[in-house]
Amino acid sequence: MSKLKLTGKELRQLGYPEGPVISIAMNLVQKHYKYESKEQALDLLKAVLQGPSGFLSDPVLAAVAQQLVPPPPKETDGIDVSLNQSGIAFNIFGREHIEEGALAQMYTAAKLPVSIAGALMPDAHYGYGLPIGGVLATRNAVIPYGVGVDIGCRMCLSLFDIDPKELTNREHYFVRELNEATLFGSGAQFTRAEDHAVMDHEAFQQLSFLKELHGRAWKQLGSSGSGNHFVEFGIVEIDEADAILQIPPGPYLGLLSHSGSRALGAAIANHYTKIAISKRRLPQDAKNLAWLDLNEQEGQEYWLAMNLAGDYASACHHIIHAKIAKQLGRKPLKMVENHHNFAWKEQLDGEEVIVHRKGATPAGKDVLGIIPGSMTAAGFIVKGRGETAAINSASHGAGRKMSRSRALQSITDADLKKELSKHGVKLISAGLDEAPFAYKDIEVVMKSQRALVDVVGKFTPKIVKMAGDKIRKWQEKE
Repeated sequence: MSKLKLTGKELRQLGYPEGPVISIAMNLVQKHYKYESKEQALDLLKAVLQGPSGFLSDPVLAAVAQQLVPPPPKETDGIDVSLNQSGIAFNIFGREHIEEGALAQMYTAAKLPVSIAGALMPDAHYGYGLPIGGVLATRNAVIPYGVGVDIGCRMCLSLFDIDPKELTNREHYFVRELNEATLFGSGAQFTRAEDHAVMDHEAFQQLSFLKELHGRAWKQLGSSGSGNHFVEFGIVEIDEADAILQIPPGPYLGLLSHSGSRALGAAIANHYTKIAISKRRLPQDAKNLAWLDLNEQEGQEYWLAMNLAGDYASACHHIIHAKIAKQLGRKPLKMVENHHNFAWKEQLDGEEVIVHRKGATPAGKDVLGIIPGSMTAAGFIVKGRGETAAINSASHGAGRKMSRSRALQSITDADLKKELSKHGVKLISAGLDEAPFAYKDIEVVMKSQRALVDVVGKFTPKIVKMAGDKIRKWQEKE
C-alpha cells in the first residue's frame, strides 16, 4: 500500500491559511497517518480547521490546532527575563587555547533558563550570542544568534579518482575551473540564475518575509560569499580502509568548499533575532541570546526558515561541485559534507532537546565530517565518536587566533608569499585577514579533540580561491 502524500495546494483548498501551519500539518499527518487514504486525511484536517480548540490536547494534531486558535494577547510579549545565578555545567575541550572572551560568553549562555547542557570546542573564539565553537542544548527553545548569521554554513568535499599530480602539471586548467565555478564577495550575484529545486521550497510562499528574499536568493544560488569562505583543490590521502568512508587507501584529487546561506541566511538571522529580543528582554551581556519558544508562531516560523537556509546552503555547494565535476568529466567517488551554524532536534539523556552548534561540527557515532585547517594547513576527514560530553560535536576548523583587524595590521604580502611558497600553495585570491598566521595550529586543535573524532583521511590544499581585493602584483607575476 502506497504511503500518504499531501500537497500544500490541497490544504489551501480546504481553507488552511498561508503560513507554517500548512507545513506542520502535512508533516504530522504524513508521518502519523501515512497509511490512511488521502480522503480520510483531508477530512481529519478539515475537522481540525473547523474546531481547533477541540484538538489542543490531541497527541498528534495539537501542534496544528495551536496554529489555528486565536493568538494570545499582545501583553504577554516583551517580558523581562533574568539569568540563573549559577549556570549549567559544561565541558571545555582545549581550554588552554581558548580566549577569555569566548569562555565568558559560554558561561553567560549556561545561565539561560532554557539551557540544559553545553560544550565548548577547542577552536572556540569570541562571537555574537554564543561564541564560535559553542554548543548549547536547550529545552524547546531556539536562539537565532545561537545558530548564527550564516545559517547552515558547511563544508563539502568531493573525491575524484584523478592523480593529484595533475594539480601541478595542469595548474592553469584547475585555476580556471575555480574562477568559473562560483562568485566571491558579500554582494556577488549571477546575471543568470541557476535552476534548483530549493527555490521551489514552500517556505518561500508560506512566509511573506521570505517571499521578498526569493529573487536575490536565486541570483546568489551557487555563489560563495566572503570572509573565510573558499573553494580549493587539494590532495586527499586515505591511509587505510574505513567501513564508513568506504574509499580504498590511496591518493585522490579533492575539491573542498566552505560557504553558507548568503544574504538569505543573514536576513533570516537578523529578522528573528530582533523578534526574539523584543519578546524576551535579557540583561545586556546576554541580549543576543534571546530565544524563541518552539510552541509560539515566531519560533515555528524561524525553524522553517532556518531549515530552508540550510537546504539553500547545501544547494550552493552541490551546484559548484556539479559544475566542476562536469568540466573534469568525472563523477566524484565520494562526497562528504557537514554543516554548522544550525540547530538540531536530538535526543539527550532520553529527552528531545534543541542542540545549537555555532561553528561546531556534528560528531555523532560514525557521522562523517570535514575539519579544515587554513589555506596552507591540512584539513581532516573525520568520523564522530558520539561523545555525549561534547554533545556529539567537534570543532569546525582551526579557529582564529587573530582578529581580522589585527591580522591586517600585522601580516604583510611578503609574509604570506613566503608561507605559500613554503607549502607549495597557489593562491588565486584572498585577503590578508585570512592568512595562515591568523589561525590556530590545526594539529594542536585535533589533539584536543581526540576523544571526539577519529581521523579517516587528510586533505592538503594546493590551489585556493577566496574573496579578496584585486589579485596582488606578486600573484600576477606567478
